[in-house]
Amino acid sequence: MDGNSRHKEGSVEVICGCMFSGKSEELIRRLRRAVIAKQKVQVFKPAIDDRYSIDQVRSHSGSGFDATPVSSSAELLRCVEEGTTVVGIDEAQFFDNNLPHVVDKLASEGKRVICAGLDLDFRGEPFGPMPTLLAIAEHVDKLTAICMVSGEPATRTQRIIDGRPASYHDPIILVGATESYEARSRRHHIVPEKPFDLE
Repeated sequence: MDGNSRHKEGSVEVICGCMFSGKSEELIRRLRRAVIAKQKVQVFKPAIDDRYSIDQVRSHSGSGFDATPVSSSAELLRCVEEGTTVVGIDEAQFFDNNLPHVVDKLASEGKRVICAGLDLDFRGEPFGPMPTLLAIAEHVDKLTAICMVSGEPATRTQRIIDGRPASYHDPIILVGATESYEARSRRHHIVPEKPFDLE
């Protein structure tokens, strides 16, 4: 059996962190390296995320990579073409809870799957399918940003509405950029009305 016909083992990589931590930037860097290595790359993003571009993954610094917007993880799976060896998924937290099953299936078929997304929502709680993705991944990188209050490493996303921290009871999904979100350290992350119940 020659080297080209051997089955390549797939894997799952997750790039996570708060907003402005460079997740999309790192995803784009890995995808570009795969292209340079002459691998067939496909990239997907949730159709809900149209902040910068409908058909591109974009970082806050302005770099981009062509992507296919999809409305569900099932649609993502249907769009993966024969011969694709690297699958990139941006803003993974916005996908449905079947995404980990789809990612696991793709990796089991020998594909390298690279997911990027927020691990915590603005409340500081695990976001969508991200906890399961983190659990099944072979490789996890948790990136930090800079806290807008203290300059310390930031791991939380602070939502600001009308100049004040958003309440725990505000809706979780509200796609925005610098106007409505800040990176904060644990100490400076404020969530009014957040319950704390120990049974």
